[in-house]
Amino acid sequence: MALDRDHVLRSAAALLTRKSTATMDEVAKAAGISRATLHRRFAGRDALVRALEALGIEECEAALDAARLDDGSAQQALRRFVKEIELAAGLLAFLYTENQLFEGEGQNEGWARIDARIAALFRRGQASGEFRIDLTPAWLTEALYGLLASGAWAVTEGRVAPKDFTYMIAELLLGGALRREEP
Repeated sequence: MALDRDHVLRSAAALLTRKSTATMDEVAKAAGISRATLHRRFAGRDALVRALEALGIEECEAALDAARLDDGSAQQALRRFVKEIELAAGLLAFLYTENQLFEGEGQNEGWARIDARIAALFRRGQASGEFRIDLTPAWLTEALYGLLASGAWAVTEGRVAPKDFTYMIAELLLGGALRREEP
């Protein structure tokens, strides 16, 4: 049987989303392959995490495309993005905790592309008067990432219902990001 790389990566992502400290043996078992087969494809945990990073970036960029960030209001676009990224949020939450992905010169340029697109959405919302201007687009982007990760972990742990993912993230972020009328 040919090794299906996508199957292995998605199995690894599903496991590591639930148990970030899983061993390569556990990853292999989750994928239904031997540790030796896993090791032939991914020389170690770092290689596996880098492959998962590429998958996460691909899924995030696909969600950004599907969300049509330039259509409608910035609020509507943000809600669409949160809905579109929901299936990949667990993987992104895992990647969010992998410090080696965000240190030094070897950082994947995909993260910068994603940051730029999301920050542009927040800038658009600020320019249209929808979002507060006292919070930088960079901070709003980081806050969104934190909420996505927290939401994914809360759903995975059963503390919140999966059907509430989009609502709770969008409402908490927008409740803090919306410009208030001066009294």
